[in-house]
Amino acid sequence: MKLLILHWTNAGLKMARTFKNIKIDGKDALVLFDTGSLRSYVREGLASKIRWKTAPFEVGLGGRSFKISEACGLNCMIEGLEFDIKAHPVKGLGKDEHGREIDAIIGATAMEEWGLIPDPRTGEIDLTLLRKREFTEF
Repeated sequence: MKLLILHWTNAGLKMARTFKNIKIDGKDALVLFDTGSLRSYVREGLASKIRWKTAPFEVGLGGRSFKISEACGLNCMIEGLEFDIKAHPVKGLGKDEHGREIDAIIGATAMEEWGLIPDPRTGEIDLTLLRKREFTEF
């Protein structure tokens, strides 16, 4: 299931936020694919137990501020296609416009790595490159 949130301005339709239900380590998760975020984040309850320390930083998410000092690896699946990401565990990411808990934010770096191309006009994600499993490393 995909939820499309449209934002209106005086000039008309501006953009869509892409929420998708995917699997994270085999569990259902509501995920925001966010091109405005470089990093990926996951709600503590879904975070992998395999973690490592990172250089500490602070980030604002869902109207709250978090101190980040670790990361974890996540195995994800979207429309039957597997991919893995590095994500930073946080206590909570807030709720969407319908009051549902957001389980993860997949940021631009992970989307670029796996060829996940969001279309802000429709809220869809082009999975062509992920389906082909052919990537170019620079």
